[in-house]
Amino acid sequence: MRISLQVNGQPVQAEVEPRLLLVTFLRERLGLTGSHLGCDTGQCGACTVHLDGRAVKSCLVLAAQADGRSILTIEGVASGETLHPVQQAFRDRHALQCGFCTPGMVMTALDLVEHLEQPDDDAIRQGLSGNLCRCTGYRPIIDAVVDAIRARQAGG
Repeated sequence: MRISLQVNGQPVQAEVEPRLLLVTFLRERLGLTGSHLGCDTGQCGACTVHLDGRAVKSCLVLAAQADGRSILTIEGVASGETLHPVQQAFRDRHALQCGFCTPGMVMTALDLVEHLEQPDDDAIRQGLSGNLCRCTGYRPIIDAVVDAIRARQAGG
């Protein structure tokens, strides 16, 4: 089937098999390898991208379901060499180690920054609960999300 979508602000048209996963399409067809395939079951969150402005696990979405929609991957978050404030907060708070979960964590954090009004630890933990990290513990990640929410509220 033929699909047309926006990926990181760029129009994309492609022929896909109806059963092709969005994560596979992004990685193998478009070369956007920042979204990692960790579990294939939606449990780890390493494949998280934004679909029409909301975080989704791209291993649970078919490429065909993205037809006519807008996708944002980790590759589209920074502005050239300038990190997005969420990425900068992750860097400043040392909220990454091996890096495998980091793209998915950042994409989920972006969603939280856009939609959480209060940087409450419990709400952030709940929001991040679908993303697994085996290296950092979650304190630096939570602190990075709090910093990014506060920067957004301050107009940054």
